[in-house]
Amino acid sequence: MERKANYPINPLFLKRHSPRAIADKPLEKEKLMSLFEAARWAPSSYNNQPWRYVYSFKGSRVWQGLQALLVPQNRLWTSNAPVIICVLSHNLFQHNNQPSRTHSFDAGSAWENLALQAADMDLVAHAMEGFDYEGVRTYLSIPNMYTVEAMIVVGYPGNIDDLPQDLRKGDLEYTDRMPLENFAFEDTFKLL
Repeated sequence: MERKANYPINPLFLKRHSPRAIADKPLEKEKLMSLFEAARWAPSSYNNQPWRYVYSFKGSRVWQGLQALLVPQNRLWTSNAPVIICVLSHNLFQHNNQPSRTHSFDAGSAWENLALQAADMDLVAHAMEGFDYEGVRTYLSIPNMYTVEAMIVVGYPGNIDDLPQDLRKGDLEYTDRMPLENFAFEDTFKLL
Protein backbone atom coordinates (compact mmCIF):
# COMPACT_ATOMS: atom_id res chain seq x y z
CA MET A 1 0.00 0.00 0.00
CA GLU A 2 1.35 3.39 -0.96
CA ARG A 3 0.99 6.10 1.65
CA LYS A 4 -0.88 9.21 0.55
CA ALA A 5 -1.31 12.49 2.38
CA ASN A 6 -4.56 14.41 2.23
CA TYR A 7 -2.72 17.75 2.33
CA PRO A 8 0.68 18.80 0.96
CA ILE A 9 3.58 17.63 3.17
CA ASN A 10 7.24 16.78 2.74
CA PRO A 11 7.47 13.26 1.19
CA LEU A 12 9.94 12.28 3.93
CA PHE A 13 7.02 11.98 6.38
CA LEU A 14 5.46 9.32 4.16
CA LYS A 15 8.77 7.52 3.61
CA ARG A 16 9.40 7.10 7.36
CA HIS A 17 8.14 3.82 8.70
CA SER A 18 9.23 1.19 11.19
CA PRO A 19 10.10 -2.08 9.48
CA ARG A 20 11.41 -5.04 11.44
CA ALA A 21 13.60 -6.61 8.75
CA ILE A 22 17.12 -5.41 9.49
CA ALA A 23 20.22 -6.58 7.64
CA ASP A 24 22.95 -8.31 9.63
CA LYS A 25 25.43 -5.66 8.51
CA PRO A 26 27.47 -3.25 10.65
CA LEU A 27 26.40 0.40 10.73
CA GLU A 28 29.13 2.98 10.36
CA LYS A 29 29.54 5.15 13.46
CA GLU A 30 29.56 8.25 11.26
CA LYS A 31 26.02 7.42 10.07
CA LEU A 32 24.84 6.87 13.63
CA MET A 33 26.30 10.23 14.63
CA SER A 34 24.29 11.86 11.80
CA LEU A 35 21.13 10.49 13.42
CA PHE A 36 22.13 11.95 16.78
CA GLU A 37 23.02 15.24 15.08
CA ALA A 38 19.47 15.43 13.70
CA ALA A 39 18.09 14.72 17.18
CA ARG A 40 20.29 17.48 18.56
CA TRP A 41 18.34 20.10 16.63
CA ALA A 42 14.91 19.18 18.01
CA PRO A 43 12.88 21.85 19.81
CA SER A 44 12.56 21.72 23.60
CA SER A 45 11.11 23.79 26.40
CA TYR A 46 13.62 26.46 27.51
CA ASN A 47 16.01 24.81 25.04
CA ASN A 48 16.60 22.29 27.83
CA GLN A 49 17.40 19.42 25.44
CA PRO A 50 16.52 16.71 27.98
CA TRP A 51 17.06 13.74 25.66
CA ARG A 52 19.93 11.37 26.35
CA TYR A 53 20.96 8.27 24.42
CA VAL A 54 22.97 5.25 25.47
CA TYR A 55 23.94 3.34 22.34
CA SER A 56 25.73 0.08 21.81
CA PHE A 57 27.05 -1.75 18.75
CA LYS A 58 26.31 -5.41 18.14
CA GLY A 59 28.91 -7.71 19.58
CA SER A 60 29.46 -5.71 22.74
CA ARG A 61 28.46 -6.92 26.19
CA VAL A 62 26.11 -3.93 26.58
CA TRP A 63 24.33 -4.66 23.25
CA GLN A 64 23.75 -8.23 24.40
CA GLY A 65 22.47 -7.06 27.78
CA LEU A 66 20.07 -4.53 26.26
CA GLN A 67 18.81 -7.02 23.69
CA ALA A 68 18.18 -9.53 26.49
CA LEU A 69 15.96 -6.95 28.25
CA LEU A 70 13.60 -6.78 25.27
CA VAL A 71 10.36 -8.77 25.40
CA PRO A 72 10.71 -12.14 23.59
CA GLN A 73 8.78 -10.95 20.50
CA ASN A 74 11.17 -8.01 20.04
CA ARG A 75 14.24 -10.18 20.63
CA LEU A 76 13.17 -12.29 17.64
CA TRP A 77 13.48 -9.54 15.07
CA THR A 78 16.17 -7.31 16.63
CA SER A 79 18.89 -9.95 16.66
CA ASN A 80 20.40 -8.58 13.42
CA ALA A 81 20.31 -4.92 14.49
CA PRO A 82 23.81 -3.46 14.49
CA VAL A 83 22.88 -0.76 17.04
CA ILE A 84 20.58 -0.62 20.05
CA ILE A 85 19.81 2.75 21.60
CA CYS A 86 18.21 3.43 24.96
CA VAL A 87 16.31 6.75 25.02
CA LEU A 88 16.27 8.68 28.28
CA SER A 89 14.99 12.09 29.30
CA HIS A 90 16.19 14.33 32.12
CA ASN A 91 13.24 15.12 34.40
CA LEU A 92 14.62 18.46 35.61
CA PHE A 93 15.40 21.75 33.91
CA GLN A 94 19.11 22.39 33.82
CA HIS A 95 18.74 26.16 34.39
CA ASN A 96 16.91 25.88 37.75
CA ASN A 97 16.88 22.18 38.71
CA GLN A 98 13.06 22.26 38.86
CA PRO A 99 10.80 19.53 37.41
CA SER A 100 10.14 19.71 33.68
CA ARG A 101 6.65 18.66 32.64
CA THR A 102 7.72 18.40 29.00
CA HIS A 103 10.86 16.24 29.24
CA SER A 104 9.15 13.23 27.63
CA PHE A 105 7.45 15.40 25.00
CA ASP A 106 10.78 17.00 24.12
CA ALA A 107 12.56 13.62 23.96
CA GLY A 108 9.81 12.52 21.55
CA SER A 109 10.61 15.48 19.32
CA ALA A 110 14.25 14.43 19.23
CA TRP A 111 13.25 10.85 18.42
CA GLU A 112 11.19 12.09 15.47
CA ASN A 113 14.17 14.04 14.13
CA LEU A 114 16.30 10.90 14.45
CA ALA A 115 13.65 8.77 12.73
CA LEU A 116 13.24 11.20 9.83
CA GLN A 117 17.02 11.45 9.36
CA ALA A 118 17.20 7.65 9.28
CA ALA A 119 14.45 7.53 6.65
CA ASP A 120 16.29 10.14 4.60
CA MET A 121 19.44 7.99 4.78
CA ASP A 122 17.51 4.81 3.83
CA LEU A 123 18.14 3.30 7.26
CA VAL A 124 15.77 1.46 9.56
CA ALA A 125 15.06 3.15 12.90
CA HIS A 126 12.46 1.27 14.92
CA ALA A 127 11.46 2.45 18.40
CA MET A 128 10.03 0.02 20.95
CA GLU A 129 8.29 0.06 24.29
CA GLY A 130 8.46 -3.72 24.72
CA PHE A 131 11.30 -4.12 27.21
CA ASP A 132 12.02 -4.23 30.94
CA TYR A 133 12.21 -0.55 31.91
CA GLU A 134 13.49 -1.13 35.43
CA GLY A 135 15.91 -3.72 34.10
CA VAL A 136 17.38 -1.11 31.74
CA ARG A 137 17.58 1.44 34.58
CA THR A 138 19.49 -1.05 36.72
CA TYR A 139 21.66 -2.46 33.91
CA LEU A 140 22.80 1.00 32.76
CA SER A 141 22.86 2.56 36.26
CA ILE A 142 20.43 5.31 35.23
CA PRO A 143 19.85 7.85 38.04
CA ASN A 144 16.27 8.52 39.18
CA MET A 145 16.24 12.06 37.73
CA TYR A 146 16.09 10.42 34.28
CA THR A 147 13.13 8.62 32.72
CA VAL A 148 13.73 5.56 30.57
CA GLU A 149 11.56 6.39 27.53
CA ALA A 150 12.13 3.80 24.80
CA MET A 151 14.62 1.60 23.00
CA ILE A 152 15.49 1.97 19.32
CA VAL A 153 17.22 -0.36 16.91
CA VAL A 154 18.99 1.09 13.89
CA GLY A 155 20.45 -0.56 10.83
CA TYR A 156 20.16 -1.19 7.14
CA PRO A 157 16.94 -2.61 5.65
CA GLY A 158 16.97 -6.39 5.66
CA ASN A 159 15.29 -9.24 3.86
CA ILE A 160 11.67 -9.71 4.90
CA ASP A 161 12.02 -13.47 4.37
CA ASP A 162 14.38 -13.55 7.35
CA LEU A 163 11.52 -12.54 9.67
CA PRO A 164 9.17 -15.03 11.31
CA GLN A 165 6.00 -15.35 9.22
CA ASP A 166 3.77 -13.52 11.73
CA LEU A 167 6.01 -10.42 11.66
CA ARG A 168 6.22 -10.00 7.89
CA LYS A 169 2.89 -8.26 7.31
CA GLY A 170 3.97 -5.04 9.03
CA ASP A 171 7.02 -4.82 6.80
CA LEU A 172 5.08 -5.51 3.60
CA GLU A 173 2.41 -2.87 4.18
CA TYR A 174 2.84 0.71 5.20
CA THR A 175 0.29 1.46 7.88
CA ASP A 176 -2.26 4.17 7.29
CA ARG A 177 -3.15 6.88 9.78
CA MET A 178 -6.41 7.94 11.35
CA PRO A 179 -8.19 10.84 9.63
CA LEU A 180 -7.43 14.38 10.80
CA GLU A 181 -10.95 14.85 12.15
CA ASN A 182 -10.26 12.09 14.69
CA PHE A 183 -7.53 14.11 16.44
CA ALA A 184 -7.60 17.76 15.32
CA PHE A 185 -10.61 19.60 16.82
CA GLU A 186 -11.47 23.24 16.26
CA ASP A 187 -12.54 25.12 19.40
CA THR A 188 -13.57 22.10 21.50
CA PHE A 189 -12.43 18.61 22.43
CA LYS A 190 -14.43 15.67 21.04
CA LEU A 191 -14.49 12.26 22.61
CA LEU A 192 -14.70 9.82 19.71
